[in-house]
Amino acid sequence: MNLSIFNTPEEMGVSAGKRAAEILRNTIAERGEANIILATGASQFDVLKQVLSEKDIAWDKVTMFHLDEYLGLPLSHPASFRKYLLDRVINVIKPSFKKVVLIDGEVDGEKECQRLGELIEQHPIDLAFVGFGENGHLAFNDPPADFETEKSYIVVDLDDACRQQQFGEGWFESFDAVPKQAISMSIKQIMKTKHLICSVPDTRKAEAVKDCLNGEVSNLHPASILLTHANCEYFLDKNAASLLPESILAKSKIA
Repeated sequence: MNLSIFNTPEEMGVSAGKRAAEILRNTIAERGEANIILATGASQFDVLKQVLSEKDIAWDKVTMFHLDEYLGLPLSHPASFRKYLLDRVINVIKPSFKKVVLIDGEVDGEKECQRLGELIEQHPIDLAFVGFGENGHLAFNDPPADFETEKSYIVVDLDDACRQQQFGEGWFESFDAVPKQAISMSIKQIMKTKHLICSVPDTRKAEAVKDCLNGEVSNLHPASILLTHANCEYFLDKNAASLLPESILAKSKIA
């Protein structure tokens, strides 16, 4: 396991962002282009901030895919993941991405999954940014997650723990306002990625981190599947790592 633990979310984000930038530069140098998956949410704030501060990345050689999005939520809503990416990344970077593939949550979900699946099949992914949910979800694959579907994107039901997390983070005015369904990249599609940068800050995620890194892979703890990926690098802050046993901490790099 490639696990690094930092004192603060900011330090975690700097290290994760620098490592992601290194992978991007190397990929573009080797292949002339790169395909990436961007995640959203609070866990990505400091990571994306660092990546965007790196001045020598040829973004015009990068195709970007979107990890997940609520169904039925308009682009104008503050919790829209499309809005998050447009405001914080897509409309900020220079030069602009070679291509952007966003999930449209305002159309028929199954047809949108089909469209996205056909597009991503043409773009093998080099690098994905991911995190854990408080319930251990990976993207919007809540427990028990479907580890078997071959579809690249799927329509999923959001469980109450997931919806409570979204409300608790302040993205919605009430629990009832959180959508009950979303479009999510599937577990198998995420696992096809060549390199994974997994960033998890905050005490709220400590229980999920303990459950997902204890060595047992289970769809009841969806992000535990990352333990089987050859190139997943974990970046935690000390609060997220606070419940990890000494047997795992002893193998980690502690900043």
